[in-house]
Amino acid sequence: APSPALSAETRKKMGEAAVRAAKFVGYKSAGTIEFLYDKDGNFYFMEMNTRVQVEHPITEMVTGVDIVKEQIKIAAGEKLQYSQKDIQIKGHAIECRINAEIPEKNFMPSPGVVQHMHLPAGNGVRVDTALYTGYKIPSEYDSMIAKVIVHAPDREAALQKMRSALDEMVVMGVETNLDFQYQIMKNQVFCDGKADTGFIENVLKI
Repeated sequence: APSPALSAETRKKMGEAAVRAAKFVGYKSAGTIEFLYDKDGNFYFMEMNTRVQVEHPITEMVTGVDIVKEQIKIAAGEKLQYSQKDIQIKGHAIECRINAEIPEKNFMPSPGVVQHMHLPAGNGVRVDTALYTGYKIPSEYDSMIAKVIVHAPDREAALQKMRSALDEMVVMGVETNLDFQYQIMKNQVFCDGKADTGFIENVLKI
């Protein structure tokens, strides 16, 4: 965030469309509207999730707004303290979902016990996780075990910071997609902001 594929004008139009949709159905809370964007610059409504998404930390990082806190306050009957003009995007943020899975085996889950772990830290680095040494990752649920989020002044700096964060992170006892995420952070198509829905299949050949 912000997406390198979108111009400021397109981002504004997309936001306005999202607001119109939420108002039309009388929605009052935090929510996420998803769009598909094509190579010709057109965007299309895909779905709305009446909750925050896994990716909400990158929005929080570039806007300085605690979305979950605001969601709770709205549920408690308080009014939103922001207007759209108050929201300014500052810098660039990237998030990697760290999963206990094996990318080379069609992303097969890798449940088991975490024998040792080390989480990255530092200025502009955030890790959302409940993982700890000795934790047993079950096979019955989603394989995501952590989210690593970085924030920097621009996209290139954010990419560099994410590479360093992934380098620093250690999870032993189960297979993870850490190396796979690092591969993405080094891929020129992704770095140039030209990845699309066929990226993994066509570029990474997984």
